[in-house]
Amino acid sequence: MKAMSGVAIPQGKSQTPRKGSGFWFRFYQNRYLYLMSLPFVVWVFIFSYLPLWGWLMAFQKYKPGKSIFEQQWVGFEQFKTLFQDDTFYLVMRNTLAMSFMGLIAGFIVPIVFALLLNEVRHMFFKRFVQTISYLPHFVSWVVVSSIVSKMLSTDNGVVNDLLMWLGFIDEPIQYLAQEKLFWGIVTVSDVWKEMGWNTIIYLAAISGIGAELYEAARVDGASRLRQIWHITLPGIRSTITILLIMSIGHLISIGFEKQFLLGNNMVRDYSQVLDLYALQYGLQMSRYSFGTAVNIFNSVVSVILLFTANGLFKRFTKESIM
Repeated sequence: MKAMSGVAIPQGKSQTPRKGSGFWFRFYQNRYLYLMSLPFVVWVFIFSYLPLWGWLMAFQKYKPGKSIFEQQWVGFEQFKTLFQDDTFYLVMRNTLAMSFMGLIAGFIVPIVFALLLNEVRHMFFKRFVQTISYLPHFVSWVVVSSIVSKMLSTDNGVVNDLLMWLGFIDEPIQYLAQEKLFWGIVTVSDVWKEMGWNTIIYLAAISGIGAELYEAARVDGASRLRQIWHITLPGIRSTITILLIMSIGHLISIGFEKQFLLGNNMVRDYSQVLDLYALQYGLQMSRYSFGTAVNIFNSVVSVILLFTANGLFKRFTKESIM
């Protein structure tokens, strides 16, 4: 025993109680957080992982009415058919083109819009603009496509009437019948619909930047543009990187709603995308195995793109999502 200030303390023992550091200790400490996340884990398992059982159909000549084990196994025959189809490469061209255009525009515009909104000092006007901008996100593509079609119509369409009034064109143009304009129309429509919603994330990240940094910059004589470049953008760099990596992972998974609703027979060669190809040449023609093979190709490429983008960003910017 060793006396210290009149109190005997056993030698070899610390006054601070030893805390656990194992997995079960951390699990117990965060048990309520795990319980809160449990419904979402179950939801993801049921709707994202359990359906993977159906991927076996891609290696079979599936016929309805028989169990999965009674089907005829054909190996990679469906994938050979897929890669030998000329329409598949046309569809991939359209998918990649609209994906890259949507990635660039849909990634840059929300950042610029968030930076501009952050510079607005009138709070009522700022909230009004932000509310109006993200409302289209809650509108279905059926409604959006109708609005776009009406605006581009040759019969009292806003775009044609405005261009004719300004003297840029002499007669109305059928924009939705122009093949080379279809990609741009889809991209602009998608950006208009999702711009405000995507801006919310960047505004939340900007709000986390310390106000003292801006005050110090103003004291040093930095303009608003300098503050944006040297404070705001570096402050949201992690958010930008994570969202960009996730966007690259979904590069070819762009859906088919907007292409299906805005497309027509005159722009068919430019409107078909991978998901629409799987629907038309798979499910609608009762080629269930072929449609499953297309979806497997889509998923595998998305995973490869996600890991590749994450690895590159982790190597060069030290930012990653894994």
